[in-house]
Amino acid sequence: MTESIEHQMTQIYCFVDDYLKAHPRQAQWRRSPNSVPRFTDSEVITIALLQGSFQVASLKQAYRLVRSNFRGAFPLLPSYAEWLRRLHQLTAHVGWLLSATCASDSQTAFYVVDSKPIPLCHQLRHGRVRLLREDGARFGRTSKGWFFGFKLHALRHITGRFLNIVLTPACCDDRDPLLALAEETDGGILLGDLGYRGQPAQLMAAEAELLLITRRDAPTHKFLLAQVRQAIETSFSQLWHQFIDRVFSRSWNGLWNTVKLKVLFYNIRHAGVVSV
Repeated sequence: MTESIEHQMTQIYCFVDDYLKAHPRQAQWRRSPNSVPRFTDSEVITIALLQGSFQVASLKQAYRLVRSNFRGAFPLLPSYAEWLRRLHQLTAHVGWLLSATCASDSQTAFYVVDSKPIPLCHQLRHGRVRLLREDGARFGRTSKGWFFGFKLHALRHITGRFLNIVLTPACCDDRDPLLALAEETDGGILLGDLGYRGQPAQLMAAEAELLLITRRDAPTHKFLLAQVRQAIETSFSQLWHQFIDRVFSRSWNGLWNTVKLKVLFYNIRHAGVVSV
């Protein structure tokens, strides 16, 4: 167990550090050229990504596990509050790392689009919930009922890697972020569920040079579409297993950074950067 985690820790650190060294302008973001912290940005992001390796519910738990069991790998580890502050300052870097893993190396232009709710509380608390309301949290509805929070929209390549994600209030129509998601494609075929039916979605897909297909558009191929749909459901299930649906953030930026870290870990694991 320990050797496996240490191996993954090394793999994650090398991936992050190699990227920052290959993109010095992104790595040198501080105003003062003399402001070089002894605990590096690569180490900060590595600990955050280890949450996926530890499979724990929060960043705080990941930090505590590192502090208790792997202090030798991070001898200059700061306090949790300082580490978390540094991590939030690096949200742009997390986004750049995620973008670096989103490029598809497959020539197959076949994509799947879907959305998943990110509830902020149990349904019993809907009457008094206020968490992140000022940051855009709203009520939304799924086939399983009402929830309060946000909605994660994702574009996934047929081979498994997530290519783009958008976080919106729960009340957002699934079709609204479609054009933004499709920016990461270069034409092809896009498969969606019935939430993407209708002319507005078709027009947005056509603008991105995508052929949008739903079950309503291809009733004779329901079995094939169901098989493809199952693939993205599996991907979402793996993300959910990493506790994306358990929100510990107290700000939109914190939630967005956490979601990006989850998807980044999924992508680097899918790409073989992290062995499992």
